Amino acid sequence: TVMAAPMTNDQSWFYSLALGVSFLKCLLINAYHSTDFEVHRNWLALTHSLPVSQWYYEATSEWTLDYPPLFAWFEYGLSHIARFFDKEMLVVQNLNYASPATVLFQRLSVIVADVVFFYAVKECCKCLREGKGKDLLGKPSFILTVLLLWNFGLLIVDHIHFQYNGFLFGVLLLSIARHFQNRHFEGALLFSVLLNLKHIYLYIAPAYGIYLLRCFCFTQSNADGSLQWRSFSVVRLVTLGTIVLPTFAVSFGPFIALGQLPQVLSRLFPFKRGLCHAYWAPNIWALYNIADKAFSILGVKFKLLDINKLPKASMTGGLVQELQHSVLPSVSPLATLVCTLLSILPALFKIWHRPNGARGFLRCLVICALGSFMFGWHVHEKAILMAILPLSLLAVESREDARIFLMLSVTGHYSLFPLLFTTQELPIKIFLMLLFTIFSLTSLKMLFRKGGALLNPLEATYLLGLIPLELICEFVYPLTVWQKTFPFLPLMLTSVYCALGVTYAFIRLYISLLTCSDTTKKTKMQ
Repeated sequence: TVMAAPMTNDQSWFYSLALGVSFLKCLLINAYHSTDFEVHRNWLALTHSLPVSQWYYEATSEWTLDYPPLFAWFEYGLSHIARFFDKEMLVVQNLNYASPATVLFQRLSVIVADVVFFYAVKECCKCLREGKGKDLLGKPSFILTVLLLWNFGLLIVDHIHFQYNGFLFGVLLLSIARHFQNRHFEGALLFSVLLNLKHIYLYIAPAYGIYLLRCFCFTQSNADGSLQWRSFSVVRLVTLGTIVLPTFAVSFGPFIALGQLPQVLSRLFPFKRGLCHAYWAPNIWALYNIADKAFSILGVKFKLLDINKLPKASMTGGLVQELQHSVLPSVSPLATLVCTLLSILPALFKIWHRPNGARGFLRCLVICALGSFMFGWHVHEKAILMAILPLSLLAVESREDARIFLMLSVTGHYSLFPLLFTTQELPIKIFLMLLFTIFSLTSLKMLFRKGGALLNPLEATYLLGLIPLELICEFVYPLTVWQKTFPFLPLMLTSVYCALGVTYAFIRLYISLLTCSDTTKKTKMQ
C-alpha cells in the first residue's frame, strides 16, 4: 500500500534548493576535471563523426566507448548541440581537447541533464509517510530533498570529477517512485531504459526481477503474506516482456543487425581488468588485499616466505590493477560472482517469501547494490552512491535506517576524497563534506529525537576517526620520508579504514532486514 503524502502546499522551498544547488554547480565549472572529461568528449566526437558501425570499434583514444548503446545515442544527441560551442571537440583525433567552450558545454550538459534528477526527487517525496503540521526542518520530504539534491558524492563525482550520474540516478529514483505509486509498468520501463544507459545497474536487476515477478505477476498473497501460486498472471508477465524487450531491441538491435553484438559485449564487460581498481574501493577485497600484504610481511619477517619468490608488487608497489596475492588464494571473476550472489540471496528470498510492498523492494535493492559493491569484480569507488542514494528514502522513515545511512554515507563519501587530489579542490571537498555530514546528523537526529542518540559511542568514535585520518593522509604523510618510497600508503589507509565502515553498514542492513519487518519498524515521527 502506498501512503503518499503531498509535499507542503508551498513548494517554493523545493525550487529554492534546486536553484541553489544548480548555482553551486555553475561555480564549479572551472574546477579540476578527471580523465572522465576526456572520455565523454571522445564519445561526443566518435558518435558525431563516425557511422554507427564503427562506434564500438573506434580506438584512436584509449578511452573507447564502453557504455550501452542508449548512452551512445545520448552522446550523439548532445554532439549536435556541442557543435554550436566548439566544432573542434567533435574531431576524434583531437585527443585531450579542452578549450574553454568545450569545458563550458560539457559542464552545462551535466547540469541541465540533472533536471531529470530534480523531477525524480520531487516524485520520491510524494511517496513518503508524512505527518501534518510540522515545521519545515522536521519534514521528511524536506530532509530527503536536501539529502538527494545536495548529496556530497554526486556533487564531487559529477560536477568536479565529471560524469553523468545525476541524470542516471534520476531515472533510477523515478523508477523506484513509480513502484511506490503502483505504476509498475512505468517502473519496469524506466529500469530497462536505465540498464541500456549504464550497465552497472545490473547490480540491482535481481531486486527488480524478483519483485516484479512476485508482486506484479502474482496478483494475490495468502493471509499470512506468503505466495498464492494459483494467482500467477501470464498476461502480466507477457505485458512486462512487451515493455522490457523492445527497449533492448531498440538499443542493441542495430548492432545485432550489423553482427557486432560480441564486440559490443566485450567492451561492456572487460574481465581482463584486475580484481581491484587502481585505487581500491572500500570493500571486502580491500580488506582481503591488506590481509595478504600483512601475511606476506610477517612471512618474510619470520623467514616463512622467500622474499625473492613473492610478486614484486606485493612488497613494494601496492595499488596496481593486476594485483597478485602472495599468501592468500588469488580471486577470479567467477569467485567474485559467486560471493556477490551469496551476499544478496537472503534479501531476494525475503522479498519472494514476504515481499512487504515497495519498501521491502527498496531495502532489497539497497542490499543488492551494497552486496555487489562489497564483493564485485573491479568495483569503482563511485559505485557506493548506488546504495547511499536509495537508502536516503528509507533513512527519513526509520530510525534504524537513519543510523545505517549515517554510517554508510559518511564513510562512503569520505572514500571518494582521493578522486580529488588537487590542492585547490581540497578546501572545496572538505567544506562540502562537512556541510552535508552536519546536515545529515542534525536533521535525522531532530527527526528521531524521541529515542536518544542515533549513533552509539563506538560508531561515533569510528566516524570521528576520519578526521585524524584526513590530517595524516593530506597534511602529515606528504612531509615524511616514506612519501617517495610508499606513495600508495595514504590511499591504502583510506580504503581499508572506510572498508571497515562500509562492511559494518552492510551487516547492520542485513540484521535490520532479517530481524524486523518494515511494518513493526515504522517509527512515529514528531
